[in-house]
Amino acid sequence: MLGRKERDQLELFITGSLKQLVPDEHVLARVDRVLDLSWLRQEVTDCYCANDGRPGIDPEAAVRLMLAGLLSGIVHDRKLMREAQVNIAIRWFVGYGLHEQLPHHSSLTRIRQRWGEERFRRIFKRTVEACLKAKIATAEVVHIDASLIRANVSWDSLTEQHVVDVLSENQNEDESEAEKTGRQSGKYKKVCTTDPDATMATNARNRRLEPSYKQHTAVDDKVGVILDVAVTTGQTNEGEMIEPQVDEVEAITGIDIKTVTADAGYAYAKVYGALERRGIDALIPAKAEPIKSRVPLRRFRYDAKHDILKCPRGRVLRPARPIKHGRFFYSKAKDCARCPLKGDCLSKGRVNKAVVVGNDYPALLRARRRRERWSWQDRRLYQRHRWRSEGFHGEAKTWHGLARAIRRGLPNMKIQAYLTAAAINLKRLAAALVALLLCLIASLDASPSASRGVPG
Repeated sequence: MLGRKERDQLELFITGSLKQLVPDEHVLARVDRVLDLSWLRQEVTDCYCANDGRPGIDPEAAVRLMLAGLLSGIVHDRKLMREAQVNIAIRWFVGYGLHEQLPHHSSLTRIRQRWGEERFRRIFKRTVEACLKAKIATAEVVHIDASLIRANVSWDSLTEQHVVDVLSENQNEDESEAEKTGRQSGKYKKVCTTDPDATMATNARNRRLEPSYKQHTAVDDKVGVILDVAVTTGQTNEGEMIEPQVDEVEAITGIDIKTVTADAGYAYAKVYGALERRGIDALIPAKAEPIKSRVPLRRFRYDAKHDILKCPRGRVLRPARPIKHGRFFYSKAKDCARCPLKGDCLSKGRVNKAVVVGNDYPALLRARRRRERWSWQDRRLYQRHRWRSEGFHGEAKTWHGLARAIRRGLPNMKIQAYLTAAAINLKRLAAALVALLLCLIASLDASPSASRGVPG
């Protein structure tokens, strides 16, 4: 018989909880089982007046609203509040009934401004501590990577700023060229007027520069828990961030890191040296030395014991003036006068050889030798780096709106990154809880008492 449903019938009374209408496997229902924000109210008490003004939004409800949006892929406050108006799962997760009026979207903006980025970082740290307590993270093997995040600006807001490099009188040609290495060249440099914190950057040479931020992430190897997140401007070099990030992970977890993996973008002598001094095994593929001369640096032999450099003909180059990340090694003019490699080795106008050697150059040499002897376990672990750290960036950008900044300014970008990482950690923790419950059910079903019908 063909049925009919009357759609204009109104309900007079509704009994029970909204939880009855939310499936147990819904992402918000699963996250609710592991989310604990009971500490938050005391944390933000100093941001509010105790006996004056209108009552503000409950702090836990505000954070739950932000997390619900990120878990659902809704990153803009206006769209989130429109969705929460009709979404029973979000209303139940936040704690609002069907008859209650939801906060205005601007309230979330004021809360972020009032609390500041540090309090949102503490929310993220709490999720890390919860994952460590649940033993789904060990913090012994850490994958570190960085990814660009497009700033929330238009191309019309970019202007050209004239850049003039003024060189000091005491800098000679070699030192000037060494300090220029790695900097963006060009007479004109584009800057963003609407978001000055965003800088021009790109992740490939065949792609144009875009106003961006850069997120540096440390991911645990076991199930992909995010242990630390740092956000900088787009032009910040990855090698400058790995050392403080390793220290931050050890401070958060209280565990000494045993192995760090990273891609070739971190293959700098200072990175290898810093990890060696901390007793950390660095699984970072060393890059081949760029050949800029007919007699490249790899043909020179460094003697760490005597701190000297020997040229291909066996002549000694001794250290002299230090620069930012290394030192100049100079040969004697009389040693180069009759050298058969003089025409290929010396630049025009020079009478002796000058070579820049990084401070941790021996560590770089050891890393290059070790790369040739990577074991099967080392190669396997480095493969895991790709689908742990790079997989996290893909997940955050595809499902949680981190492909583009929502708001402008570095503090707002940090808050977005902290909340996104916290939401993903809560997903990891909820999935681990479900897996644990399934294992317990399976073990009870397989027990002898269960098979005989005897109550356990």
